[in-house]
Amino acid sequence: MFFAHSTDEPDRSDWQTLAEHSWKVGWRAGKSAAVFEAEELARTAGLLHDIGKYTEDFQRRIAGAGRRVDHATRGAMLARERYGPIGQLLAYCIAGHHAGLANGIQDGERTPLDERLRGAGLPPLLDAWRQEVELPETLGDIPLQAVEKKRQSFQMAFLARMLFSCLIDADRLDTEAFYDRVARRESARDAAMPTLIELRERLNTHLAGFAADSCVNRIRAEILDHVRRQFSLAPGLFSLTVPTGGGKTLASLAFALDHAIAHGLRRVIFVIPFTSIIEQNAAVFRHALGDLGETAVLEHHSAYNVPPLSRNDAERYQSREKLRLAAENWDAPVIVTTAVQFFESLFAAHPSQCRKLHNIAGSVVILDEAQTLPLKLLRPTVAAIDELARNYHVSLVLCTATQPALNGEHLRGGLEKVRELAPDPLALFRKLARVKVRHVGELDDEGLLAYLRANEQVLCIVNNRRHARAVYRAMEGLPGARHLTTLMCARHRRAALDEIRADLKAGRPCRLVSTSLIEAGVDVDFPLVLRAEAGLDSIAQAAGRCNREGRRDAAVSEVLIFVPVNKDWAPPPELMQSAQAAAAVFRCLGKTGDLLSPEAILAYCKELYWTKGEAALDAASILGELADSRIDTLPMENVAKKFRMIDDMQLPVIVPYDDEARQSLRELRHAEKSGGLARRLQAYLVQVPQAGFQALRRSGAIQPVAPEKWGEQFMELVTVTLYNPDSGLWWEGDSFLAPESLVW
Repeated sequence: MFFAHSTDEPDRSDWQTLAEHSWKVGWRAGKSAAVFEAEELARTAGLLHDIGKYTEDFQRRIAGAGRRVDHATRGAMLARERYGPIGQLLAYCIAGHHAGLANGIQDGERTPLDERLRGAGLPPLLDAWRQEVELPETLGDIPLQAVEKKRQSFQMAFLARMLFSCLIDADRLDTEAFYDRVARRESARDAAMPTLIELRERLNTHLAGFAADSCVNRIRAEILDHVRRQFSLAPGLFSLTVPTGGGKTLASLAFALDHAIAHGLRRVIFVIPFTSIIEQNAAVFRHALGDLGETAVLEHHSAYNVPPLSRNDAERYQSREKLRLAAENWDAPVIVTTAVQFFESLFAAHPSQCRKLHNIAGSVVILDEAQTLPLKLLRPTVAAIDELARNYHVSLVLCTATQPALNGEHLRGGLEKVRELAPDPLALFRKLARVKVRHVGELDDEGLLAYLRANEQVLCIVNNRRHARAVYRAMEGLPGARHLTTLMCARHRRAALDEIRADLKAGRPCRLVSTSLIEAGVDVDFPLVLRAEAGLDSIAQAAGRCNREGRRDAAVSEVLIFVPVNKDWAPPPELMQSAQAAAAVFRCLGKTGDLLSPEAILAYCKELYWTKGEAALDAASILGELADSRIDTLPMENVAKKFRMIDDMQLPVIVPYDDEARQSLRELRHAEKSGGLARRLQAYLVQVPQAGFQALRRSGAIQPVAPEKWGEQFMELVTVTLYNPDSGLWWEGDSFLAPESLVW
């Protein structure tokens, strides 16, 4: 008898046999891959993944004796020997199902696949596997709709990750189910999720209460009705081009549910541009879905750095809770995630990052604010979008107020056959024109303050946190002075925004200085907005915070663009290029041109892409490296390292901002499971640059919560004087100020 998993029972009566585990993993993996017509490939990977456990060395190890054994390589070797090129693709997945996907031949942190497939130092494989594991004689063709030849290796690498995802998820689910049975407990997976039909019923009830009681609301209702009537269109690529304030969020959710139900798609995935607003968007969806919202909506981003758990650590493994599992494999009907989490996972090599990928297949993906995609990765990102729609039955909606020129006409290798869901975007932009945009030239901080003093309700948006803080400090003493930054935790920002909205509605003074975070779907309505020079897409988003409800005369509702004189306030290089492209459009259109029109945005995108050049849109040469590879030389690990949407790693710090945060931290110190508490604490996170995080750690200002249990997964701010009630965590330049230096 050969075993895959053991328990403490010495008679082995409740151990899991290898035959059972291999068959179940193969079945689960195949079921997952059936969505993209690769069932047989994934099933075979599942059957082969633990073949290396058919050795005397491993069986001794699982019984508690002997050294650790490489049990993954044997299955990879058999895959290549039996199935040729397709087997080579499976070999990446099988060999990496613990450590991650390796390069085909190049050195990396992981041993290259080519070297592992030589089999040096492996224990002899026992013939017993032939009686217990029945493999197919041959495998069919690779199920891909091919594109140009130089994209073929990109497609192979993409398929390898998808198959890897099916294998990882199947392996972990079967292991989890085994230990649940051993512990005689209900599986964390047993609770039923709401169906998409049930969610649509709740959404319809919510939308029925919408009152078309103003000109803007009537237009929003027309947009919603028109978009929903497109649900029967065949799955593929769509755009939803609606001006800011046009009701894109709920219109896209309604379309996604209608479209998914009509075409048998499985879930809706919202991809949000910034971590700072994920909680806000998830809250909107939960509210719209009524009593099912809490169960249906899973928010997932890189807030916590969760270390992988070994299946050899049975006690820790058994304590995985449903939320943690759902977050790893996106097993929920509505997912709200960030662009960083979504796209970096599509290019990842680590098992925990890749595990969820197969659940993207057969889904509706709403890419919110598509114009925020980083230019340095634009070409590989667009290639991934195209591949999802082409071969993985994904309907992807590019949802934005300023549709970027991502089609093949304007961008080499761009998207084809993108269908617009909105009713006549040009007419919509005219109908929803609520502001006047003009450039006022250079302004020093004193000139900026003159505008802030002269207007009781005004929003000033600048390009970096240091500038925002400097302006806020200079406003000290002005009635209604406010500050908004990502160095405030989400719960703090929400409280501040509630007060800001109340002041605006009541006509009280409200002078707000903010970073660009306020442009990402934050619902505020100012009569005047000042915006430091930036990309035209950012300017359009800033304009969406001015006269948002259309209750003021558009001629006197202004967005004033200015250039900061102080060079310390200059945007980072990539934002600088966007600002320069916008300036070129300003010069071209002149004072009378509509800078927020779709034509202006298209001209801006073309200028930006032309300025950057094709190579700069794939700065790490990800597509180039893949184009130069073959199926046996795929640079899987290299690509994962290169595809980084954020260069400066941000690390989370938990701020004990209020009683709820403090209570959750107390509970976390004694909890057996972290999932629900981790979710509660997401509202109290501040993401800190790595250098600042290390400075806080060295000074003792942050400390791990229950390190004996959670390691350094949860880091709490214990020097609470570093957190200011007006402006959040006190960051200045490259260091944190000492508490005694706070002067307010």
